[in-house]
Amino acid sequence: MGMSAGTSGGSVSEINVTPLIDVLLVLLIIFMVIVPVTPKGLQTLVPQPPKNKTQDQPNDRTIVVQVMANGAGAPSYQINETPFNKSQLEPKLEEIFATRQEKVMFIKGDKDLDFSKIAEVVDFGHQAGVDNIGIITPRIAAGQ
Repeated sequence: MGMSAGTSGGSVSEINVTPLIDVLLVLLIIFMVIVPVTPKGLQTLVPQPPKNKTQDQPNDRTIVVQVMANGAGAPSYQINETPFNKSQLEPKLEEIFATRQEKVMFIKGDKDLDFSKIAEVVDFGHQAGVDNIGIITPRIAAGQ
C-alpha cells in the first residue's frame, strides 16, 4: 500500500490483489444476475386428511378414479367406488365436470400397474376439461 524508500534495488515480491478483487466482483455480479430469483416447478395438489378423525363424511365433490390391475388382463376402472368400463370413463368424466366450477380429480392406481394405464386416465381427464389432476400414491393413501 505504501512505497518503500529504501535504496536496495531488489524486486518486490508482494502480489497486487486489486485486479483479482475486480475480477471476483465482476464474477459475483454475473452469477447474481444468472441465478433465477424464484425457482419454477410443477404445481401439485395433494389431498389432505381430515382434521377430525371421528367426523368422516363422504365428500361428493371429490372425484377419485381408481385403476386396478386384474392380473394379466386389462385393468378395471372405478369412479368413486362405482365400476366403469374404459369406454365409459371419458363420457362419465365429461358429464361430471360439465357443471362444476372446481375441476379437480385424483387418480389412484395399483402399484403393480404400468404407468401408461394411469397416463391414459390423465388424458381422459384433460379431454373432460379437468384443470388439476392429482395422483394418490400408496404413502398418501395410508395417511402418512
